[in-house]
Amino acid sequence: MRLSVQTDYALRTLMFLAVKDGHHSIAAIARAYGISKNHLMKVAQRLTAEGFIESVRGRSGGLRLARTPASLNVGAVVRVMEDTGTFVECFDPVTNSCVVTPACNLRHALAGALEAFARHLDQFSIADLIPDSENYRQILDRQMLIEAR
Repeated sequence: MRLSVQTDYALRTLMFLAVKDGHHSIAAIARAYGISKNHLMKVAQRLTAEGFIESVRGRSGGLRLARTPASLNVGAVVRVMEDTGTFVECFDPVTNSCVVTPACNLRHALAGALEAFARHLDQFSIADLIPDSENYRQILDRQMLIEAR
């Protein structure tokens, strides 16, 4: 299984905001990680809509966490960002054209695996992903200086 780029960027954005005080622009976050600003914009919109981050307009605006890093559950973020409803064709009864579905247990096996994966991630918060938050912040700061050159 592979997480989408959007989920990867969502988790990185939350981790960035967890170690950096204040409001931060999408451009600053993209620069810190060396990732696409355009992709990150879509991710930030989704994270805002789902209540993980707040977006403040204006001169001193930007993005910030809507809640503490310890209260942001990794499993919840992954569930919101990933579309597992169509993990395989038989997950969607409307578009499923697989002829063996009535006699096949693949859907059940995969659904159980996806749920176990999400349950495992439920054990972690964003804070858990950055146990050495000072070192993480310093690495981001150095990277932002390099990217600014």
